[in-house]
Amino acid sequence: MLSDIERKVLRVIANYSAGRRRTPTIHELCTKTGKSRGGIMMVLEVLAKEKYIEWIRSAPDDINVLEAWERKR
Repeated sequence: MLSDIERKVLRVIANYSAGRRRTPTIHELCTKTGKSRGGIMMVLEVLAKEKYIEWIRSAPDDINVLEAWERKR
């Protein structure tokens, strides 16, 4: 189960990419969520580990959405 911030970031990424045809940058995620860069990086690591997104820390602005909605358990 995702935490509130993880769910929020996932929805921001999915909605942003649907509307703008690209994923948001780390800076844009910070602005939209009010979280620090370090906080966003930790959330992205969790989302990648849980297979909601494809993301690697060495290319932080390259995010691919695998699942846009939280899975039902």
